Amino acid sequence: MNNPGAAAVYGLCLLASAVCAVMLFRTWLRAGRPLLLWSALCFGLLAANNLFVVLDMVVFANIDFTLARQATALIAVSILLYGFVWESDR
Repeated sequence: MNNPGAAAVYGLCLLASAVCAVMLFRTWLRAGRPLLLWSALCFGLLAANNLFVVLDMVVFANIDFTLARQATALIAVSILLYGFVWESDR
């Protein structure tokens, strides 16, 4: 990639989603609320999704990570949706 600004944005998105996942997980350990766990898992997978974006756009420009990116995003949103439904039944 020739644009260092875009690479910086991709990296910052990865960092932000990873930090959110860690903070949600730590809060879940203290509070024990199940929705915090579902949110932490979602953000962890979104961090993995952003890692695939960085790998796809910055590191390995000739390898296509589209399927991995789409799969991690789908699983992340599915986990959060499952958590919302699970918690609404309680």
